[in-house]
Amino acid sequence: MELSTWLALFAASWAISVSPGAGAVAAMNAGLAHGFKRGYITTIGLILGIMTQLVLVGAGLGAIVASSNIAFEAVKWFGVVYLIWLGISQWRAPLTEAKVQRVQRRESARKMIAKGWLINAANPKGTVFLLAVVPQFMNLSEPLWPQYVIIGATLAFTDLVVMAGYTALAARIFQYLKSPRHVQWLNRTFGGLFVLAGISLSLFKRGG
Repeated sequence: MELSTWLALFAASWAISVSPGAGAVAAMNAGLAHGFKRGYITTIGLILGIMTQLVLVGAGLGAIVASSNIAFEAVKWFGVVYLIWLGISQWRAPLTEAKVQRVQRRESARKMIAKGWLINAANPKGTVFLLAVVPQFMNLSEPLWPQYVIIGATLAFTDLVVMAGYTALAARIFQYLKSPRHVQWLNRTFGGLFVLAGISLSLFKRGG
């Protein structure tokens, strides 16, 4: 991959990462609930989800999801249901003094990674997006897999940086929470954002 092509990819990857979406909401929610150091674990899952999408695109399975109505709808509605379930769970999260002091029940690292992975992997919108964007940065006359590795590493790096920012921002907000009512307000805000992300995904079509 030529340097000029990679620089264009690098710029595009920042735009992709910074744009708000379910991944950003998940990163902020994790930062708020667990603090930066532990909440950042969710980003590992988010990046694994992106890599899953990229592997599917590289293997040609992404084209099947994008072109097969049944496969596309199955993946899409699984993602919709999952995001809405996350939102409802967040909205109904119980309030206790312990939670305000951030000593609430801790999710395991494995569960946090799995949650982040599902959010990005079960999103056909990401598949269609990668199918549209990735070919623009590839030279078909050269070996493809090294180029996929470069693209994957670039996307992963920018996501690591951007999601660190989202997680840190939410973790910093925590210090201003003075009562369970404040926590409830934020729980419902993030819960509503997850539901909104699910609704947005439900409206997405292959040609959209």
